[in-house]
Amino acid sequence: MVSVTDTPPAPHPRTRLDDNFASPIRFSLLASLGDGVELDFAALREILQCGDSPLSKAISHLQAAGYVVARKGSLGSRPRTWVYSTAAGRVAFAGHLQALREIVALGGGPAL
Repeated sequence: MVSVTDTPPAPHPRTRLDDNFASPIRFSLLASLGDGVELDFAALREILQCGDSPLSKAISHLQAAGYVVARKGSLGSRPRTWVYSTAAGRVAFAGHLQALREIVALGGGPAL
């Protein structure tokens, strides 16, 4: 019998996973952009080992979510795009990682 004073169970941590990080490229992109880190498109492409189109789509998606800023400019005569994470992006990513840790802990897995 359930009494009125029983507290409902806490929601499963999966409910706090951020769908903006469902793509491995978007997840890896934000993981690459720590606090104060700004990388250009070519460096991100090399780090993430992906093509131009998937990286461009990931940047656009995260920019629409407010998680990254893409800054356009030029280096000499060549156009460049630099990307950095926003405070909101870092907070969302930290929350996503915490939810993943809690999911692993529920299963008795090793601490991450």
